[in-house]
Amino acid sequence: MITTRIFDSPARLLSAVGQHLGESGYREIGQQQIGQFAELTDDRQWIHTDPQRAASGPFGAAVAHGFLTLSLLTAMLAEIVQVRGVDLVVNRGLDRVRFTHPVPAGAKVRLVATLLAATPRPRGFTEAVIGVTCEIDGASGPAYTAQHRLLFHSAESAGEEESR
Repeated sequence: MITTRIFDSPARLLSAVGQHLGESGYREIGQQQIGQFAELTDDRQWIHTDPQRAASGPFGAAVAHGFLTLSLLTAMLAEIVQVRGVDLVVNRGLDRVRFTHPVPAGAKVRLVATLLAATPRPRGFTEAVIGVTCEIDGASGPAYTAQHRLLFHSAESAGEEESR
């Protein structure tokens, strides 16, 4: 059962630094999805798009693109954590991204998240750094690890700053 961690405001993140935020549900990454991603990104390398050839390749099966698994981060993170009282969330980027284990076609993945840092920023923003691990069901290691930086904007906080 997925339990979404809800924060009433970006300021509430400050007191949760260091806490485990939770896990998303598992999502299957099928060969059709891998093929669609290959077409969209023009990355048609045979380890992704040719299951027969990939079966005798280095991974023993067709595997998902690392960036495909990474692109699911936003949707999976939304299952784990929500911050209320915001009118804008900006993806500031990723630090320390490491693809550590291939994801075979048909595998299921989920995201695990920990709040590493939360810092008030000017103009009503709060920056959060969330450590994420993309786990593969039944695998010995994660698909990737990363630190995801997000800016949460609160119009209310911005108005308080301006009135000071």
